Formats: sequence, structure tokens, C-alpha cells
Amino acid sequence: MFLDNNKLLLIAGPCSLENEEVTFSSAECLVALRNTFPELKIAFKGSFDKANRTSIYSNRGVGLKAGLGLLGEVKTRHGLPVTTDIHLPEQAAPVAEICDILQIPAFLCRQTDILMAAARTKKIVSVKKGQFLSPHEMKHVVGKLKEAEAQEIWQIERGTTFGYNNLVVDMRSFMTMKSNGCPTIFDATHSVQLPGAGQNGTGGERIFVPTLAKAALASGADGLFFEIHPDPAKATCDAANQIALKDFPQIISDCLCIWRAMKNLATGNTTSQGKFKN
Repeated sequence: MFLDNNKLLLIAGPCSLENEEVTFSSAECLVALRNTFPELKIAFKGSFDKANRTSIYSNRGVGLKAGLGLLGEVKTRHGLPVTTDIHLPEQAAPVAEICDILQIPAFLCRQTDILMAAARTKKIVSVKKGQFLSPHEMKHVVGKLKEAEAQEIWQIERGTTFGYNNLVVDMRSFMTMKSNGCPTIFDATHSVQLPGAGQNGTGGERIFVPTLAKAALASGADGLFFEIHPDPAKATCDAANQIALKDFPQIISDCLCIWRAMKNLATGNTTSQGKFKN
């Protein structure tokens, strides 16, 4: 099992594997966090293809071959487990040759063929709950993966469609989804998206990311997912919600305070209440 009950799972990286500079500087940030906070269990995430962009003119990414090359470099050079999202069943096998975790995008979470293909790789399958699904419906997604004998399944909450161009996070979803027997992870940056609300693209409200991340941990989330970037304003996708590398360590430090408090409550150890240190 990849998860460790004594560590907080952190999945992070740039939205798109734009180039070596963006990829490796993000990986170096995660290595520094790993060295600073031994309580973290970290995986690097980056996409080789942004297949669900708002506009046909939006940047799609570096492609499968170049993307897997960058992810392989992160794995060997920085010693980080890596994950990326797949969009077609036939991508599962080649991606599994490099990646430790296969991510299923929210819009594809009910696509049986892609779920089965990912499960057959025997790698961890991390599924984002679709914006159109209730937390209760994730039992069907998990059921498909279990039927295909997936070795380890993660569920990611990324918000639910709330009217037009907006998402809302129901903090009850972590308890509901954990009843499926699989850990739940909170996607803190995608949950503040304003889908289609930008000019020819998606908007976002980055300011709410830290608050929602801490609330998710207090509500029982087993891990956190962030998209990070050296300069979010220049990012080729999700510029409005990605977190700047310079701001990320403090956000993680604050989140760890909440994680430690919840861990102490779970074990009945409340003697250190109010005395947590970063």
C-alpha cells in the first residue's frame, strides 16, 4: 500500500507539463517540502495532455511521449513517485510503465473501459469524482474498479457543479466516500475553479484554496491535491487556481497543523492541544 496512516498524502505538480523548467522547479519544491516535513507522503503530478480544455485553441500540452519523458526524469532525478491522467483506455499501459499512480479525470470517471484498463495495470488508480456526481454515486465507480481487481483505489473530491460556472464542496462527501472502503483526497485547486467563466477558458478563485484544504482535512480527507506553478499568471492552463511555488510551503505547513490535530483526536491524544509546531 502506498498510503501511510502516519503521513499526510500530498499530490502536487503543475497543471500541464509545460517544459523542463516548470516541471523540475515544481519537483524541487516538493523535494524541499519532503525534507522539511517528514510527515508528508508526496507524489508528483503533471498532465501530458489537457484533453478537456474549454476552447479548441487552448494549449493541449507536450503530448504522451514527451510527457512520460519528463515524468520519468522527475522519478529518477528527484526520487518522487509520479502520476498523470489518462484520457483513453489505450494510454493506460504505456503510462503505467512510468507512473506509479494512474489518474482518471473527473469527466471520465464513469467510463467503464478506461476504468477497467487502468485497473488491469495493477497500479494505483486515483479517480476524480465527476462534478456531476453525488458522493453516494462513487460507490459504482469503485465497484467497477474492484470488479477489475484494482490493487489500490483512491477517490478524489473536486467539487460539484453549483449553477452555472461555479463549484461547491460538500464536506460531508469525505465521510460518505470513505464508506466505499477507499481513501478520499481533496483536490484543493480544481475545487475553486469557475468552469468556463474566464475569457475562452476557466476562471478560478485561488484565495479560497487554503481555507478549503484545511476544512477538508478537518472533515476527514486522507490527502490533498494541489496544482502548483513557478508563475501561475503565465501558466498555460488553470492560471487562476494554481498556487505559486513561493506560497506553497506555508500553505502545507498550515495544513499539517490541522492534520496533526485530527490525528491526535483520532488517537485520543489531546494533551498537546494548542501546542502544535510547524
